[in-house]
Amino acid sequence: MAQKESDPLLGGEIVENMSVYNSKNVKGSDKNKKRLSLLIHFVTISLLGYLFFFGSSRSSETAKVDPFKKKNVIFMVTDGMGPASLSLARSFRQHRDQLSINDILTIDKYLIGSSRTRSSNSLVTDSAAGATAFSCALKSYNGAIGVTPNKQPCGTILEALKLQGYMTGLVVTTRITDATPAAFSAHADYRFQEDLIAQHQIGEYPLGRSVDLILGGGRCHFYPSSVPGGCRSDARNLIEEVQDAATWNYVGNRQEFDLLQQGHNVSLPLLGLLADTDIPYDIDRDSKVYPSLAEQVQVALTALTKATENSDKGFFLLIEGSRIDHAGHHNDPAAQVREVLAYDAAFQEVIRYIDESETETVVISTSDHETGGLVTARQVTENYPDYLWYPEVLLKSSHSGDFLAHKIVSFKDKNDLKALEKFVTKEVLEKDMGITSYTKEEVKQIIDKRNDQGRLLYVLNNILSLRSQTGWTTHGHSAVDVNIYAYTNSPAIKKKLYSHREYEGLLGNHENIEIGAFLEAITGVDLQKVTKLVQNTEHSPKKAGADQYSADEFHHNLYQ
Repeated sequence: MAQKESDPLLGGEIVENMSVYNSKNVKGSDKNKKRLSLLIHFVTISLLGYLFFFGSSRSSETAKVDPFKKKNVIFMVTDGMGPASLSLARSFRQHRDQLSINDILTIDKYLIGSSRTRSSNSLVTDSAAGATAFSCALKSYNGAIGVTPNKQPCGTILEALKLQGYMTGLVVTTRITDATPAAFSAHADYRFQEDLIAQHQIGEYPLGRSVDLILGGGRCHFYPSSVPGGCRSDARNLIEEVQDAATWNYVGNRQEFDLLQQGHNVSLPLLGLLADTDIPYDIDRDSKVYPSLAEQVQVALTALTKATENSDKGFFLLIEGSRIDHAGHHNDPAAQVREVLAYDAAFQEVIRYIDESETETVVISTSDHETGGLVTARQVTENYPDYLWYPEVLLKSSHSGDFLAHKIVSFKDKNDLKALEKFVTKEVLEKDMGITSYTKEEVKQIIDKRNDQGRLLYVLNNILSLRSQTGWTTHGHSAVDVNIYAYTNSPAIKKKLYSHREYEGLLGNHENIEIGAFLEAITGVDLQKVTKLVQNTEHSPKKAGADQYSADEFHHNLYQ
């Protein structure tokens, strides 16, 4: 049977019935025309002269930044966020908060360029190669964690700055051993080597401990599988080991996190692992159990500032809005829009910090890639399309598709089909998703997949996407260029940011490795020297056949 526009990309059957979805001419005188023509000619000549003079002088002048001056470098990554995600979040927020169409997100004000994202072996990058482009300022293959295309460790900006005397930190909402934080703090041939990555992060490699502060999820790869929530393949309990050796201060839950007093009561080094795997989507997050990204950022900024207040060196902090990517993989518009807004709140916290800081500070924010091929419109009928999408549909949804799929799979009477149907329609579709126009075909799809959480979430997310007319083209990544944002309180760094010179500034369109090169340039570090220091790092997998291993990067093998 041929596919229709209403079909989900994965996980569901075709929905057959789509009926429920929704002067007078004024002629100027010849004299006025002549005046207008002269005015246009004058303005054009003036503009060309301005562009020639200022454009050429700007591009010919080398922007100079003192690399030895104390500075703080904050690098933020929106994993999987493309330009359409901003459109989605902006319109959603305007509708939710009854704002004008002129209202924009905080991050919108700081757009300066865009980035091309291809890896060394594919036009479509993964997060590992994308993060390695930032951390090592070089292109590598999909799956590479801080290694070159020849599988040799490459020095990272975090390692280089730590060696130079900076304090360093990682703040994420996924596992701390996941691709982005790993590529700055570890070296592995493949991203699935999360047990090894955890060892590097606590200091078990040639450079010793390079990270001073860690906040995120991912206890799984620090605990053995014999411990609840653990998943290490060996018997090591890294958390217990570092506590016994007093090499890290450990925080493992919301109560302990709150004792950090927004960063005023932190003893470094700090290992904060606040979830077994990923911190829940913001739409599902219980604030009594898990802190927001903005809260984690506030703790990190305060702690690192206090730790460097008497130093002539500042800090490097990586912040990732990690689960924008997961929502894109799941094609979940309700979850993604909340993830983008949560990131925007964290970005706002960083801007506030920079404005109040007396230390030269810069923040650069970009994405490693786009995920899902998101578009804020969708053809749902065979008729000529309406130019519409409906943010109010997403507002009514109170949980992610992942959360609701788990809820259905966990329903105790799911073999009682009548009870299950009532639960699905009344509890999930109507109450949790705010959808009353569901069809019999859709309910059947849900019930048929009641034992398959992975496929079931695709069905639920497609039902929501159809009614909001949110479009998706893939459950993977895309090759779309992504935005670059930046802000600084330093006139010298600002001048360099806006330079037109290749591999100097970030104004306009750039290869992703140019962002890494920019970080290297403003701090005066030499990544090649660091590369020599990490060459003896253990980085290859011990098991045979690793080259054929296909990592489930966003599910973390939860459904296998």
